[in-house]
Amino acid sequence: MEKEPGTHSGTELAYGYGRTLDLPFSAAVQRARECLKSEGFGVLCEIDIKEKLKEKLGVDFQNYLILGACNPPLAYQVLQQEINIGLLLPCNVVVYEKHGQAFVAAVDAGRMLSVVGNPALEATAAQVNAKLHRVIDNL
Repeated sequence: MEKEPGTHSGTELAYGYGRTLDLPFSAAVQRARECLKSEGFGVLCEIDIKEKLKEKLGVDFQNYLILGACNPPLAYQVLQQEINIGLLLPCNVVVYEKHGQAFVAAVDAGRMLSVVGNPALEATAAQVNAKLHRVIDNL
């Protein structure tokens, strides 16, 4: 499938999909939030790994942020099919610095939900992945 001019492809990871950006870390975080919102995701929580490692262990670490993203209609759908799915929610998106550039990646919802062994979740997982891939591609 040919990409439209100006669009970018991400990189498949073992359990996610990501992309390197030629942006400072803070700009990449802001862009990730905007792209998540455009696909119907809200950020329910965020974990600043750099800050937490400094606070808890006294160690220095690179800028690394975990965004807990949720698309309420899709979350509601899977919760109706599998009530304990909350153990695997929300969908994590990470933003960190890699070789002086920002890297943003989203979890592979299909792989994550496959551990449940409920085929009824596959269609929703595919929807979530399509949205998360667009988030990464549109950064």
